[in-house]
Amino acid sequence: MNRRHFLAATTAAALAASLRGADPKRPPRILLRSSWQSVNIGDIGHTPGALSLLWKHFPECEITLWPGELGHGSRDLLTKGYPRLKIAEGGLGADGKPNKPDLVKAWGEADLYLSGSGSGFPAANHAVAFQKATGKPVGVFGVSNDPISGIGPTRDAEGGTLNSLRERALKLPPTHLATDLRFIMDRAAFFFCRDTITRDYLKAQGVKSPIVEFGPDAQLGMHLRDEAKGLAYLKTAGLEAGKFLCVIPRLRYTPYYRIKAGTKRVAADDVKDAINERTTKQDHDKLRDLIVRYVRGTGNKVMACAEMTYQVQMAKDELVDPLPADVKKNVVWRDTYWLPDEAASIYAKAQAVVSVECHSPLIALHHGTPTFYVRQPTDTCKGQMYRDIGANDWFFEVDETSGAQLWSRLEAIHRDPAAARAKVKSIMATVEARQKRMVDAVREAVGAGR
Repeated sequence: MNRRHFLAATTAAALAASLRGADPKRPPRILLRSSWQSVNIGDIGHTPGALSLLWKHFPECEITLWPGELGHGSRDLLTKGYPRLKIAEGGLGADGKPNKPDLVKAWGEADLYLSGSGSGFPAANHAVAFQKATGKPVGVFGVSNDPISGIGPTRDAEGGTLNSLRERALKLPPTHLATDLRFIMDRAAFFFCRDTITRDYLKAQGVKSPIVEFGPDAQLGMHLRDEAKGLAYLKTAGLEAGKFLCVIPRLRYTPYYRIKAGTKRVAADDVKDAINERTTKQDHDKLRDLIVRYVRGTGNKVMACAEMTYQVQMAKDELVDPLPADVKKNVVWRDTYWLPDEAASIYAKAQAVVSVECHSPLIALHHGTPTFYVRQPTDTCKGQMYRDIGANDWFFEVDETSGAQLWSRLEAIHRDPAAARAKVKSIMATVEARQKRMVDAVREAVGAGR
């Protein structure tokens, strides 16, 4: 028997066995589809966030991760942080079935396919294939589905404010949702949206899942910290706990063709690059203004760092190099990429984190640190999550704010850090209530799949 026929026979046998019902005495099993890429500590952090939440509220479950990509040290992060975790890698063949024995086994044993956090319901076709092949439940754990931002026939390359995105999304015809998405959303045991714009859009589209609710990004659940690396870096960089600010830059569009091997440049990249060239300076002028005001107003230091690989050099070029000399001497450039556990250790010691990227502020919040998210209009509707969890005072639309306004809010944190930390605690109480609701839905769906 050749390998292709062997895999087909194995797949058929495993899936047939899965339909005969699970042994009620064995632990419940979840197949977590996550780890979409590793050039972004947010995409890395989705997975440990989900694992931490699941094992906190559902400790008896077994979890197998079906990852998209485990580069940049993220595999070691997961295997060391979660020794119980199993990993099954592979893809789908032309028949829509798993193409690797470990993945065949994971499909057969799983009681639930759980899609992890991300933008636009990543790998939705895999959820569809799983549900069609096994008939077992599928659930979704905190995603955004933005029908407006981006480039395409019905999408706007320039994006817009969150208010405008909501208004436009709710006006779309009820047939707007793509066929494959509607298929799986209608059959999902639960569909948690990490922002209420996505939730309201899907409800307006008539999605039939019994649970279509707000459930924040899984990154907010990540408890991992690498204190050895983080504290050693702070010492070397001369950064004192509570007396430095972290600042993270971002282009309006990520140049994936430059940073991911095998990604080809396409026509839409010309549009994206033109938008980046036109807006990068004006966006980061505001952050530099904030840095100047913070350093001169407090005497504290600033760390310019990255959430994505390309932002390492960008932090130097856009945030550090143009600063006046008296300010620059108080600014540290983090000249390497890192993992979210080291970032968490450093963010936890910062006075605040100010980011044009979405996920560093989530890491900071989990570890008790006040944080600003400065949203660009091209960065989808996921930023609505900050309003949804009670962080509206620390949320800014980049085109509608200034360095002076950012400093005004940051100065309040500097004057009364205890009050700011109490606000973080209140925000996280809201988050934790929703997180428990999400895992309760997982537990119920797993029971239905056994």
